[in-house]
Amino acid sequence: MATTSTTEPEHVRCMRLALDEASKCEPTSTAFCVGCLITAPSSDGSYSTIATGYSRELEGNTHAEQNALTKLASTSSYSSGLPPSTRLYTTMEPCSLRLSGNLPCVDRILQTSIQQTYVAVLEPDDFVQDVQGVQKLLNTGRQVIVVEDPGLKEDCLRVARRGHLSKGPVEPGAAAK
Repeated sequence: MATTSTTEPEHVRCMRLALDEASKCEPTSTAFCVGCLITAPSSDGSYSTIATGYSRELEGNTHAEQNALTKLASTSSYSSGLPPSTRLYTTMEPCSLRLSGNLPCVDRILQTSIQQTYVAVLEPDDFVQDVQGVQKLLNTGRQVIVVEDPGLKEDCLRVARRGHLSKGPVEPGAAAK
């Protein structure tokens, strides 16, 4: 199974909202600034935001997906499970290895019923080589959809690398996370 891509305005809008979350991160030279948005279908068929998160939002070396899922789990509205068709948007591929020893974000997603993960960019190898978040989702039958819009990848990488020493220009399509 392979990733698919979308340019649908609703998915671009949701990814831009996730990018707004990433912009809230305190920059650091040792980690990315990532944003996450989780949406679920409403009774009228439209999707509503049910959780957001960004890197280091909650105490500890926390990641965006981890924070959104933690906040979602703390709401009584979803104690019996997530609605079918719940979607997760993340500005960067979910991590598959945590140097801190925390549970990787891809494993956290796999512990939920979320079947669709939308990403803007793959994780660059700035800190961890050979990230397998997307592949792990695909290997378990989950859908991974790359959201494409002019300048979106560049915007996500620019925000993600705030606080990093410059490594020169990056090919967004060739990067991985």
